[in-house]
Amino acid sequence: MRCRIVELRHKEVISAGDGTRLGFVDDVEVDTCTAKLVSIVIYGRLRFFGIGKKNDITICWENIKLIGEDTILVDYSCPPRRKRRFCPPFFK
Repeated sequence: MRCRIVELRHKEVISAGDGTRLGFVDDVEVDTCTAKLVSIVIYGRLRFFGIGKKNDITICWENIKLIGEDTILVDYSCPPRRKRRFCPPFFK
């Protein structure tokens, strides 16, 4: 199967280990010396009111398991989420 870079941008990236939806392909990295695709990049989401941005996810080509019609399965483990502190109610 052949796929153009433009078509990669419309594919959703899913972690094969736990089924987490990582997002859509936003960019690719290409090695200009060997003309090979090195990795895909998923941009981080914007934070509160668009101020700041979470870290981008870069997935090496070796970690891509399967490229399907609509999805890309990758070997990537998401970092654990921080638990929010519980704030007791102000008034009881």
